[in-house]
Amino acid sequence: MAEETEQTPPAPTGRQLAAARDFVTRHGKPSRAVVENIGRVGARVVLVGADGALGDVIVPSLETGTALVEAVEDLEPAEWDSATVKATKIGAAHRRKMAGPRAGR
Repeated sequence: MAEETEQTPPAPTGRQLAAARDFVTRHGKPSRAVVENIGRVGARVVLVGADGALGDVIVPSLETGTALVEAVEDLEPAEWDSATVKATKIGAAHRRKMAGPRAGR
């Protein structure tokens, strides 16, 4: 029988930390972060700035996402509750970007 070993999830990279810190700097303090599972790829850390802007950072696991949120000053863990949803401000340009090629129809 194969022995199971517990593997430590990868820590956030310098690039991931820099992206989250830059977001907080550009979009205000405190910013919120919702860590979401996206399957085999890992997790998406959705960032919501104090100004309502949205951003994200892709990480290899939920645990790495949680560690990223904990490591960035002025980034608060959040859930998609009414306060977080109300804090987002999605403009027309972002809606077109999310719609992709269908936006022109």
